[in-house]
Amino acid sequence: MVTSNTKTLDTAISKKDIISDLRKLGLQEGMTVEVHSSLSSFGYVIGGAQTVVDALMETVGYEGTLVMALQDSNNNEPSYWSRPPIERELWEKVRNSMPAFNPNESEFKSMGDITNNLNRRAGAYRSYHPSCAFVTFGKYGKLIANKHELDFGLGEQSPLGTIYGLPSYVLLIGVDYDNCTGMHLAEYRSGVRKILLQGGAIEENGYRKWVKYLDIDLDSDEFLEIGKEFEKKGLVTIGKVGNSKCKFFKFAEIVDFATEYLKNKYGA
Repeated sequence: MVTSNTKTLDTAISKKDIISDLRKLGLQEGMTVEVHSSLSSFGYVIGGAQTVVDALMETVGYEGTLVMALQDSNNNEPSYWSRPPIERELWEKVRNSMPAFNPNESEFKSMGDITNNLNRRAGAYRSYHPSCAFVTFGKYGKLIANKHELDFGLGEQSPLGTIYGLPSYVLLIGVDYDNCTGMHLAEYRSGVRKILLQGGAIEENGYRKWVKYLDIDLDSDEFLEIGKEFEKKGLVTIGKVGNSKCKFFKFAEIVDFATEYLKNKYGA
């Protein structure tokens, strides 16, 4: 006799269900939305990540734009690695051997199934940066992905700087503020982080090369406390999509709030 401890599914979430919940949360056609998500937080979704991406696309429509972070946590300066750290004698081996960033071939396991599904879609645009690229889809997708400087990769000359200049929103699905990539823009604007010499492998003129560039010492751990204070302002809509606890708010408002919060905290 074969036995199983697998629990029988008692709910099944469809694309229609997700669209309904997204609209209740406040998403509308034509919106530009930076999305961070956890597929497992939904419960059972019929069709998985494909269904979630389809629902997001349909909710914002042809005039809308989806943006998701496409970060490669491996393709950066190994001397700064901490989760886990790597022995000093291996640093140069990593620099010499890391494959060049390629949005079609690089792996983005830490970004989740929903982001990776959007990245596979025909018509998606990708910015080019070895460690902090973005994937976009929709009306402003090309505009957002087109500008991404190597130095200060989440600053003014990145997709985040472009998004800030548009009427735009942030949607957190089953994740918290420490996943909100847009808040990194506040770290640059506040001037409270030290500058680092970073590095990564890129392709240039058909050849792989390791390049050095400037960045700041990013720290998303503080985003949780900033988010809690931001919620007290009544600027966050909290609801559910499927079983996921979701937070929905304006991109510029969270960046402005976080910038002032960091300046006040560190006396900048």
